Amino acid sequence: MQGSSILKAGVIAAMISILGTTSSALAENAYAGRDKLIAHSDEFRERIVEVTNGVYAAVGYSASNVTLIQGSDGSIIVDTSANPVDAKAIMAAFGERLRHPVRAIIYTHNHPDHTGGAAVFAGKDKPVIYSHKLLLTAKPDTGRGRRDGGDAFGVTLPDEDFINAGTQLEYGRTTPHTRDGFIAPTSTFEGAEEDLTIAGVPLKLIFTPGEADENISVWLPDRKVLIAGDVLLKTFPNIAPLRGLPTRPVEKWIASLDKLIALGPEYVIPGHMGTIQNAAEAKDALAAYRDGIKFVYDRTIEGLAKGMTPDELVEEVKLPEKLAKHPYLQEFYGTVAWSVRGIYAQHAGWFDGNPTNIFPLTEIQRAEKLVAMVGGSDKMLKSAQKALEGDDFQWAAEQADYLLAVDPKNTVALEVKIRALRELGERQMNATARNYYLTVANSLKKSLASER
Repeated sequence: MQGSSILKAGVIAAMISILGTTSSALAENAYAGRDKLIAHSDEFRERIVEVTNGVYAAVGYSASNVTLIQGSDGSIIVDTSANPVDAKAIMAAFGERLRHPVRAIIYTHNHPDHTGGAAVFAGKDKPVIYSHKLLLTAKPDTGRGRRDGGDAFGVTLPDEDFINAGTQLEYGRTTPHTRDGFIAPTSTFEGAEEDLTIAGVPLKLIFTPGEADENISVWLPDRKVLIAGDVLLKTFPNIAPLRGLPTRPVEKWIASLDKLIALGPEYVIPGHMGTIQNAAEAKDALAAYRDGIKFVYDRTIEGLAKGMTPDELVEEVKLPEKLAKHPYLQEFYGTVAWSVRGIYAQHAGWFDGNPTNIFPLTEIQRAEKLVAMVGGSDKMLKSAQKALEGDDFQWAAEQADYLLAVDPKNTVALEVKIRALRELGERQMNATARNYYLTVANSLKKSLASER
């Protein structure tokens, strides 16, 4: 998979070179987002990183990172990968660096890509399994299937369509995420933090809700190492997930980052992607992450107080240039626009203040009236096809939806929608949006073929 991403990047570069200067500029503009997403796959290459003496991170072997901490009479494992197959590969990669017995396993949170391989690391060592108490009642983050086969992780996409999943090379495409290797926690804490000494290693478990309500970060004060969990990732945070989950607790997330900045870490191991190896970069990344989230939150709340609608806020709330260019705030996984909508709904509910929208027309009612207004389905279909040929793919898709609401068997309108979604997906920098566009396009194409 990684090799195919590198190959794609080379093919794109070669095509641009052949096409010449004018077409090069056009292609570069149209597919710049896709090219950035392809380059982002480098974050997921397999490697064991010696973060500092006695601390190692396994990056790229599974959907999430696994951290090994060497103690005086054994080892500590923080997070356990997505499944037993990945866990065995990581065990082999750690090799003799993993000293038995494993004295403890720490879950930063309950997402299946962090908890699925615990049984492999535990083996016959009977380690204590640590987590926050909220993990015991947390629901696994498993919802992802939506309308028309949409899947933000692109699990069913063919290799030629798939690039990555934003925070990981893939999510269950090769080896499914399972609970087969999960071991329930045997020691939990409820408060803001807990101090422990395990295998001679002093550490602190810090409650840092963000992407997960139960997220904890692990702090090694003697080594200045922060194992952050998913409260810090090298992508704009997924505050309001496309795949259908509640908006994350933004104010708590900001407070969590304030806690971590105050620690002054010299090394940071995020829940996914590469590590940070110096204090200046650690401070910069944590502060930018906090400032980016806080900016979007504050501006959305300010606009809400002024009576602005979600659509108006999406147009207005943009990160300042310095934050927009920061490597930890690129929109590979979450986006500013989705965050604005999520924060709005979280604080103001579904109603945007326009009385027209109290009891709006149904999708079918609106479509019937719009199609009639333009002079019938044939005219709207021609308009949709014109939009498609003029690279106005969003408008083409929306008109196709109106036509399909009126007549679900309108195969020409369905073809327009399929083409529009593919074009929208191919231009996307955000992995989850790309994967969703393309999985729906493929699903609709299969249904169209079955009807013929």
